[in-house]
Amino acid sequence: MIDQDTINKIMDTARIEEVVGDFVALKKRGASLIGNCPFHNEKTPSFHVSVAKGIYKCFGCGKGGDAVHFVMDHEKYSYPEALKFLANKYHIEVEETVQSPQNIEAQNARESLYIVSEYAADYFANELWTGEDGRAIGLSYFKERGFREDILKKFQLGYSPDIWDALIQSAVAAGHKEDYLEKTGLAIRNDKGKLYDRFRGRVMFPIHNFTGRIIGFGGRTLKTDKNVPKYVNSPESDIYHKSNVLYGLFHAKKAIREFDNCYLVEGYADVLAVHQAGIENVVASSGTSLTTEQIRLIGRFTENVTILYDGDAAGIKASLRGLDMILEEGLNVKVVLFPDGHDPDSYMHHVGSGEFKKYIENTRKDFILYKADILLKEAGTDPIKRAGIIRDIVESISRIPDDIKAALFVRECSSLLQVEERILLSELNKMRAARFKKSSGNNNTYTSYQNASQDGPPDNLFENPTDEPGTLAADTSPDNDTLQEQEIVRLLLAFGHELVNWDKIDNMYIGSFIMQNLSDVTFEDAICKRVIETYRDEIENGHLPVANQFIKNEDRQIADLAITLSTSPYSLSENWYNKHQIYVRDETVNLKATILGGIFHLKKRKVDRMLLNILQEIKVEIDPVNQEILMQRYSFIKGVEKEISKFLGSVILK
Repeated sequence: MIDQDTINKIMDTARIEEVVGDFVALKKRGASLIGNCPFHNEKTPSFHVSVAKGIYKCFGCGKGGDAVHFVMDHEKYSYPEALKFLANKYHIEVEETVQSPQNIEAQNARESLYIVSEYAADYFANELWTGEDGRAIGLSYFKERGFREDILKKFQLGYSPDIWDALIQSAVAAGHKEDYLEKTGLAIRNDKGKLYDRFRGRVMFPIHNFTGRIIGFGGRTLKTDKNVPKYVNSPESDIYHKSNVLYGLFHAKKAIREFDNCYLVEGYADVLAVHQAGIENVVASSGTSLTTEQIRLIGRFTENVTILYDGDAAGIKASLRGLDMILEEGLNVKVVLFPDGHDPDSYMHHVGSGEFKKYIENTRKDFILYKADILLKEAGTDPIKRAGIIRDIVESISRIPDDIKAALFVRECSSLLQVEERILLSELNKMRAARFKKSSGNNNTYTSYQNASQDGPPDNLFENPTDEPGTLAADTSPDNDTLQEQEIVRLLLAFGHELVNWDKIDNMYIGSFIMQNLSDVTFEDAICKRVIETYRDEIENGHLPVANQFIKNEDRQIADLAITLSTSPYSLSENWYNKHQIYVRDETVNLKATILGGIFHLKKRKVDRMLLNILQEIKVEIDPVNQEILMQRYSFIKGVEKEISKFLGSVILK
């Protein structure tokens, strides 16, 4: 357990924009910072960060919280792990109280995987720089490839001795368990139960996560034996999921944001070479085929991708395969094709850093020009092949979700391929329709809509077969009291600590004013009710609650509600006044109307529901005396409703 003073220091020091900014590219919009949500796939930013309130909120998926909860949600950490992560980021010493051995073991299991991976990286690096075989074989290999020492150290490259259990012996001697070596994939157990090193006799490329921690490895053999795989990568583990990782992203994310572009290459050495050329905004797909998750990772930092793939046939096919996936995620794509026989690594060392940068800048092409150049050369003058290639290019355009971008590419494609624009548009629409139909499958809603009679809805559309005469159907619509109750909670959080400045009311806070005026109202929504009860208890104990108490509440439901009600995806544009000379007043200009409006809207909603319930009782009541009593009650409450409506300016139909 981390002591409370340390927790308070971490919470006071952590800046939400800095913590979230390590994972998401944020841009200023009004009073908030916005970006693409890291918790769900989106192409239009709905993820907001409020620096003033120290919270984040996604209006797409609903995720929200403070800096600690962001780390917990993103990294799948426990609360103590997230606190330690932030403490490490801000160089805060963590003081802990005593825990039971069981709790320590449970919390440390995942951390142990990180620790043993860090140990292995240090071991491999030490072998490369000080080991006899490491210097003679590994370091010599990197230097022969032309890599500078600063690049090797920056990426923590290393060497694994060609001995069956060199790492295992060293790690166990240092106090690490064989179990964790096996779980990270650093060691493998054979059929006889013997444990041996996975990466024997290989130069090592540690793989970092977003925050720079080692989560896996890639190992390249230096042997010429064709039966030995060239590369071996770490298997999946609790901390390493290769489809969600981009090699080099930890070192590249700052430059990707700065230059608003990401260079995408194939291999580890390509990343090193491009870095050595002075281009740091480069990543690789970590020894796997490009995945949708990896593309979305890039999309959190930039909308622009430049593919740098090999100039041979395999490299070209790889670039074309990845191109459609990138387009489908709404990113803009350019491609650089290297001379045949070269990849980014070999070409950089062949021409040097300066010429390499010039080549990239001068030869990168828009994806249509690139794809057309490559495929039309193969087709030659064969009209059948050319028709197929044109369809292939239109297929790529059809995957672009932005209709305006797609239309512009169709126009460019029409000129380039000498095909009428309307024909290409027609083909594009067919492809989109076919893809939609395939993805929909046998969707009953879609099918029934297509086959439905156009004369109107069926006669029994609004009938509820489970309702019996004289009963009131359950209110399952959103038109209940929740929205009005949430508005009261919002007003308490936003203005509860301010003084009432109307009707000559002195020395009363708005929070107390609201609670007094709603003393006769029962809240129905369970979470709102807990907030109101907490607020009332605090006032009775002589304390006026503030929004942060609810935002950081241990009850996650209360915290989520407080965050949602304390943030908004909208902000008032200055253009209303600057361009149109229209002055738009916000709710703070007339707090009396704002607060009383919230109170009386809730009361009116409660009264409306009471009137509805009385009407239902009248319908089923048989006794004339009881009917008269109910009518008198209805008349009285109707009078209350009229008084409330006078204030709200509503029109009540008699």
